[in-house]
Amino acid sequence: MKKIISVIFCGTLIFYSCNSSEDKENKNQEKYENSKLSLEEIEKKSPADFLTVTGTEKKNIIGQTVVKGKIYNNAKIVTFKDVDIKLLFYSKTGALLQEDQEKIYETITPGSSVSFKSKYFSPKGTDSIAMKVIKAKY
Repeated sequence: MKKIISVIFCGTLIFYSCNSSEDKENKNQEKYENSKLSLEEIEKKSPADFLTVTGTEKKNIIGQTVVKGKIYNNAKIVTFKDVDIKLLFYSKTGALLQEDQEKIYETITPGSSVSFKSKYFSPKGTDSIAMKVIKAKY
């Protein structure tokens, strides 16, 4: 009788221990999926936090300011497209002369970058141009 009880006890113990490791794997997978979704939601809420823009400017022969820039996507999951960039034209003293907006119709996958080029007739007295991302679609 003691043998039967000990065999049943050991069998029950083995059965529950096997199930708990599968449950742990399922819970870990579920946690991973939830964290992945929440990261995606965070990236979608604030594209300007994950997109950065850099660039240079120079004058061409006819007096236009040629802006060459690059947009970087630092997000881990979300692919952005149709990025709105604000261009700010400043004088030598740092006074804001003009604001302009440019939309870049490109798709930027996570961890990649896209180059763009635009031409403007900048206001008289422009010394420098600053750029920043305003918004983007996903």
